[in-house]
Amino acid sequence: MKLCLAIPAVLLAATAAGFAQDKPAPLAIGTNRELFVDRSLVEKLDGAEFRLHHPHPAGVAIQFDEPWEGAFVGYPTVLKDGDTYRMYYRGWPGVNVPEVTCYAESQDGITWSKPKLGLVEWQGSKANNIILADESVSHNFSPFVDTRPGVPDDERLKAVGGEAKTGLMAFASGDGIHWRKLQEGPIFRKGAFDSQNVAFWSEAEQKYLLYFRVFTEGTADEKVWQPKGFRTVARTTSTNFLDWSEPERMTFGETAPEHLYTNQTQSYFRAPQIYIGLPMRFLPGRQVLDNTQAAALKVSKGYATDCAETVLLTSRGGNAYDREFLEGFLRPGTDLGNWASRAGIAALGIVPTGPAEMSIYKQAHYAQPSAHMVRYALRLDGFASINAPFRGGEFTTRPFTFTGKNLEINFSTGASGSIRFELQDATGKPIPGFTLEEAPETIGDQVDRIVRWKGDRDLASLSGQPVRLQAVMKDADLYSIRFVE
Repeated sequence: MKLCLAIPAVLLAATAAGFAQDKPAPLAIGTNRELFVDRSLVEKLDGAEFRLHHPHPAGVAIQFDEPWEGAFVGYPTVLKDGDTYRMYYRGWPGVNVPEVTCYAESQDGITWSKPKLGLVEWQGSKANNIILADESVSHNFSPFVDTRPGVPDDERLKAVGGEAKTGLMAFASGDGIHWRKLQEGPIFRKGAFDSQNVAFWSEAEQKYLLYFRVFTEGTADEKVWQPKGFRTVARTTSTNFLDWSEPERMTFGETAPEHLYTNQTQSYFRAPQIYIGLPMRFLPGRQVLDNTQAAALKVSKGYATDCAETVLLTSRGGNAYDREFLEGFLRPGTDLGNWASRAGIAALGIVPTGPAEMSIYKQAHYAQPSAHMVRYALRLDGFASINAPFRGGEFTTRPFTFTGKNLEINFSTGASGSIRFELQDATGKPIPGFTLEEAPETIGDQVDRIVRWKGDRDLASLSGQPVRLQAVMKDADLYSIRFVE
């Protein structure tokens, strides 16, 4: 006698849902450029590793030698607006002198000038590059180019600035030089704000994002988030730049708390779904300069007992940062002037300055008469890579779907190095026509190489289907991939 059991449809559905949860849906990357700054795309590494790359100094961008600029120039922003590069920074010679917002510009991001704008009087003259002299916002005025579709021409640049006692004020401009308040009162109050607070339009999230200073032990119930504990970051969002959501503190994975003095979070211009943060890691009381060195550098009193550096963090939205790399990204280096307090502040802004180059800018010699800005150069997408040594290594991605006909890579190999690629189905089975055996070695150093297989077939037949990518590498770095037509 056979016993037949009828399994309820609801139970079958629940069981099927459980199995589905065990197999996450393939990542849909479409034509997005994917950088190897986190592990979101990578499932397995064998003999290869994630490697952080360091920008190299490319000369002094600008000297802060005007009397209204001074030793305490701070919180700089660099942005590319069409064919013009714009730089904004706080001018502040010292205590008892008003803070002002200064402006410089460039046609290539390398050579900068300070135009005499005639907008603001300073000690009896308007022959200067000052655009604002408002104590409530000039401390940390931070602009961005608003890329939201349909933004009015006279609001295509926006900015935030302000302190805890005033809240953050919102500004707009059509030309990047003449600014007006979007409203009289603050747009947001729930923060400490005593740092550079940054905003931008997120193409990926379709909203404005604001990242700002809070402290680890402050609470939202306080009038302001009080300076208790470690300096850290929170975020809020808006659809209209005026009304903002309840803030959320950012998380940093399983990492020890540390002072992140700034956050410098921005949408990366070649992969807007990835946010790059270049905060200053501040180490109060960690002294490197001795008294003789500090005196020779003329470091202002109280600014020789700490040190700082720029670090790299990333985010793909929400309130989570990824800390794949904890090491210093921009180290203080051999210049003793950069071992003074707060000399590790990178500017907000990563901009292209050549066919294969982008630039990052960092303050140097903070609290010293020799204060200036240094430009650092880095390969496009070159924050980090998957690296394989001479003995070889490989990695395999998670399943993903793409749109396009060709695989484009940003890579570098040694003369004896190489990369070979294989496309697999979602289960890891090699796809005929795109196997390792059919993949010629890819050799060279290029930011936009198209990968070929024998027969020179394109990938149109696989577009939209779940696939994996395997790379077998030797003495090579892979910085980014994307699928193109």
